[in-house]
Amino acid sequence: MSYLDLDELSEEDELLKSEVHRFVEEVVRPASVKLDKMAPEERVKPSSPYFKVLKEMKKLGYHKLHISPNLGGPSLTHLQRYIIMEELGWGSLGLATAIGVDSIPFSSAALIGSEKLMELVSAWMNDTECNFHGCWGVTEPEHGSDYLMIIRDEDYLKFGKGNVKAKKEGGEWVISGQKSAWVSAAPVATHCGLHVQLEEGKSLAEGLFCIVPLDAEGVSRGKPVDMLGMRDCPQGELFFNDVRIPEDYAAVPPGAFYGIFADQLLCLTSCAMGAFSVGLARAAFEEALRYARQRVQGGAPLVKHKNIKLSLYRMFEKVESARYYVRKAMEYTHRKIFEKGTFDASPRHARMAQVYAKRIAYEVADEALQVFGAYGLSKEMIIEKLFRDARALQIEDGTIEVLSLEAADDVIESYEKKYYDADLIARRYPEA
Repeated sequence: MSYLDLDELSEEDELLKSEVHRFVEEVVRPASVKLDKMAPEERVKPSSPYFKVLKEMKKLGYHKLHISPNLGGPSLTHLQRYIIMEELGWGSLGLATAIGVDSIPFSSAALIGSEKLMELVSAWMNDTECNFHGCWGVTEPEHGSDYLMIIRDEDYLKFGKGNVKAKKEGGEWVISGQKSAWVSAAPVATHCGLHVQLEEGKSLAEGLFCIVPLDAEGVSRGKPVDMLGMRDCPQGELFFNDVRIPEDYAAVPPGAFYGIFADQLLCLTSCAMGAFSVGLARAAFEEALRYARQRVQGGAPLVKHKNIKLSLYRMFEKVESARYYVRKAMEYTHRKIFEKGTFDASPRHARMAQVYAKRIAYEVADEALQVFGAYGLSKEMIIEKLFRDARALQIEDGTIEVLSLEAADDVIESYEKKYYDADLIARRYPEA
C-alpha cells in the first residue's frame, strides 16, 4: 500500500521508496514473522532467517547509512535516509533495530576513531556476510534508562556506579563487568560499541566509549532472552572478565567530549528510532484499513461505519504528523553531525522525535487492533505482532518517560539558546 507523500519527491526518491518497500515486503516482513515464532536459541543459529536478512541488507548498503560518502558511505540525501529507515520499520521493528545497532560501533569509529579503528570500519563496510556485526552496550543490571539521564539530571551522582568498569594498564584498557540481557543483537554480534565507567570514576558520567571484539579473551554471553516484542532482534547479556583492548580502541576516551558524544549519539539513535516507529505505526494503520475494507459486519464493510471511519482518520492523522516531524528532526541532526561536524544538534528536538513517534506507534497499533476485534488477538494476524512490538517500543532504547525527562531538562536549561549547554556537559564529564 503506497502512501501519498507531501514532500515533492524526485524521480530518484520515488524509485528508492518503491525498491526499498518491495524488499521489505518480500524479504524482511516474511523473515520477521518466522523469527517471531521461533524459540530464542533457534533465532541465533547460523541457519536462522535473521542472518539471511542481515546479509541482504548489507548487500544493499543499509548498514552504511550513517557513513559519510567521503569514507565510502552511500550518496544519499537526508530524505532518502529517512525513507529507507521508515520502510525498514514498516517491515520489521526488530530487524530495523538490528541493522541500526550493527552500525553504532563502526559509524561512531568512522566519525571520531583512530587510524587503527578505521581499518576495522573499512572491513565492516565491505562485509556482506555478517562477518562483522555490531551491537550497542549501554544497559546494565543496575542501570537501564537512567544511563541516559546522566547527561543533565541534577541527581546523577545518586544513580550509583556502573557495572562495567575500565582501568588503564600500559597501552591497554582492561574491562570487567556485565551488560544486561536487553542488549540488542548481543547474542549474534562480533563487536560491541561499549559504554564503560572509569574504575576510579565517581559516576557513570566519567567513562569512555570503546570498540570491543566479542571474540576477545574474557568475553562471554548469556542465553538469548525470550521477549514479548521485537523477538526478531536477539537480545542477551554480555560479560567482561579482564578483557583487554588496545588503547586506540577507545574511540572516545575519558574527558569532556565523552559527554558530548553520548549526547549526540542519542540524538542520532532517537531520530532512527523515530523513523522505525513511524514505519511500524504506518504498518498497523494500513493493516487496519485493509481489514476494514474487507470485513463485513452489521450488513456492511467496516469502513462504512462512522466509528471505524473516525478511528481510521485518527490513525492516519497520527502517522502523517509523526512522519513529517521526524523527517525534519533527522535532517537537522544529520546536517549538524555528518555535514558540519559541529556535534551540537538539539537534544530536546531529537528526543521528541523518538518519544512522539514511539507514543504514536503504540496508540495506532492499539487502535488498529481494536478495529480487528477478536481476530486481532490471534497470532495468525500480523497486527498482533505489531501491537507487541509497539508495546516493547515504549521501553526499548530508553523508556519514553526517561527520554521525556531528559528532553525536559534540556528545554529548561537551553530553550532560549541556539545550542545545548556544552558548559554543563564539560563540568559533568571532567578530564580523566
